[in-house]
Formats: sequence, C-alpha cells, structure tokens
Amino acid sequence: MSDKLQFMHEVMTGHMPHITRVAVALYDPETDYLRTFVYSSKEESPLTHYQARLADCQSLGEIAASGLPRVVNDLSVFNQFGEEHQHTRAIFDAGLRSSYTLPMVWGGHFFGFVFFNGDEADVFTERVLTELDVIGHMITLLIYNERTNVRVLLATIKSALDLTHSKDPETGGHLERMSRYSRLIAHSIAPRHGLDDQYVENILLFSPLHDLGKLVIPDRILLKEGPLNEEEQEVMRTHAEEGRKLVDKLLKNYGLDGVEQVGMLKNIALHHHEAWNGSGYPDRLVGSAIPLEARIVAVADVFDALTSRRPYKEAWSNRAAFDKLNELAGVQLDAECVQALVDNEDQVLEIQRLFKENAYG
Repeated sequence: MSDKLQFMHEVMTGHMPHITRVAVALYDPETDYLRTFVYSSKEESPLTHYQARLADCQSLGEIAASGLPRVVNDLSVFNQFGEEHQHTRAIFDAGLRSSYTLPMVWGGHFFGFVFFNGDEADVFTERVLTELDVIGHMITLLIYNERTNVRVLLATIKSALDLTHSKDPETGGHLERMSRYSRLIAHSIAPRHGLDDQYVENILLFSPLHDLGKLVIPDRILLKEGPLNEEEQEVMRTHAEEGRKLVDKLLKNYGLDGVEQVGMLKNIALHHHEAWNGSGYPDRLVGSAIPLEARIVAVADVFDALTSRRPYKEAWSNRAAFDKLNELAGVQLDAECVQALVDNEDQVLEIQRLFKENAYG
C-alpha cells in the first residue's frame, strides 16, 4: 500500500509540485480513535504512530459527519483560533501550509481520511481540487479493497472460531482485549524497531487469530475440564502448526495471497507459544529468533488470561498480573514487550473498560 501511494504521489508531483504530502488515517468506530496508517512525503512525515479521538477533533468530526471534503488554503488560521491538537501543530511546524481533507466513505460507511498537504498557501485551486477528487477516490478504493481482502479472510476465520469457541469458556471479550493489548505493545516499541503504522494496525487485525489451529483439536481435549495428560498436551501443542497450515489453505482458497504482511499472520499462528529461553514450541526458537509479532501476541495473551475470570480461577488484579509478567520476562516472554505493556497501564485500563466481560460472554 505504501508503494502504491508513493507511485500515485510521484505522478501527481509532475504537474502539482507543491502537493508535498499525501497521507491516510483509519478510523476505529469501536474506540473512536483515528490512527495514522500510510503516507508519502518528500520529507519524513511529521506524523507517524499517532492517534486521536475523533470526538476531540472538531473539524475532522464535522467532515466525517457531513461526508464532504474540506479545503484550508492557509493553515495558520488554526494558530489564530488557538488550535491545540498535536497533529495540527506538527503539520504546520513541518513547513506544510495548506491542506485538502477527503473523508473515505464506501457504501455509506466512513472509515478514515485522505490528507493532501501543500508546502505553500493557496495551492488548492479549483483545477487542482478537481484532479485531487479523482485521486482521492482512487486512494479510497485502494485502501477499501486492501482492507476488504483482509476482512474477508478474517471474517471467514472468525466465523469458524465462533463455532468452536461457543463451547469454550475462555471467550467473551478475550480476543477484543488481547488484540488491543497487542496493538498497544506494537505501538510502544515501533520507533525502536522501525515498525510502520501498517505493521501496528495489522497486529490489531491478525492477533485474534493466534489460536486458529485449535479448530482441529478434538473437543475431548479442547474442552476437557481439569489438566491434560502428556498425550493430550502433545495433541494440543499441534495447534500451532495446524494454524499455519489453515492460513495457507484459506489464502489459496480465497485467492488472498497478495494480502500485505500476511507473513505476520502465519508467524503469529505458528510461533505464539515459543519461549524466550527456547523452551517453547513448535520450533524451540530462542530470543530474537522468535518473530517480533509472535512475541508481542504472547505477552498480550498471557496478560489477558491472567486478568480474566474463568470457571477454574478468579481474575488477577492488573498489579498481580504485571508482577507475573515481570517474573516471566527474559524467561518465557520478551522483556521489552512486557515493559511496553506495564508502562502503559492507563491505556490497559481503558481497553478493559471498553471491552469488559459480561454475564453472557
């Protein structure tokens, strides 16, 4: 997606040289967060790994509600009115002086924005806007198609998981919470690892599918009350490799091999039970040899398992769970990923508030 956007930007700059940045932000209606996703810019983008509540962004909220684009041919106007949002200051401080914002809407569904920025004021003339409308809708279609391909794959898998987990007590909000813990960890460590916004958002999409391979585990083992014997444990451990095989089959059957970063999904399914000290499975990988996305998901999964009530245990407090994660750091879990979660307790509490369990799961 980044390459496609850069190509379109290069074509534009041939006759619109002052359009120096094109960026896309995606909207998550479940949390009301707007998040940076992909960009093309002559210079490094002033906004990456950024998120803000749409409710806190009055002008963007008005654009989303109306479905109509907005032109600001002089961004200094926001300074005059005391605009305090980080994204507005960052854009202006980076030398960008004008903007055209197009809401991405498909089938009546709003899912984000395309931003065009100029390095001079008054660059968005009527002629330029006519062309940018076409380009903006092309970008909308590209983003929508890419996300739709991913969501077709995810919806298929999740439907199968729902059938299995309808009998499984360890469900409810678990997948919603652990996927957002995973995103929180990825977002926190992204600058140190050079992870782009697409990686962070795909962690959110793919992490709930870590236990996909459990679809092939017999109910007598999957739903057994009490501890598994050694033979049953061996069968249960096969779910990691079976998950990766199922991903390959689904990609082939749905013709989705071109989905970006699908290798992340395969790594999560196959390696989320590897341990930092090499005692995990299926490949007994050690330390940084374990794919980063699998290390992220492992921490998120363990934390939510500890802090969730189950028929066989009460929920641990966040503090007790953090203490346990710190105990496991550098042994079973990646210490950096553990620290990323522990250091963001306020956001952990928000996720727990938004996706708390109820009596019906």
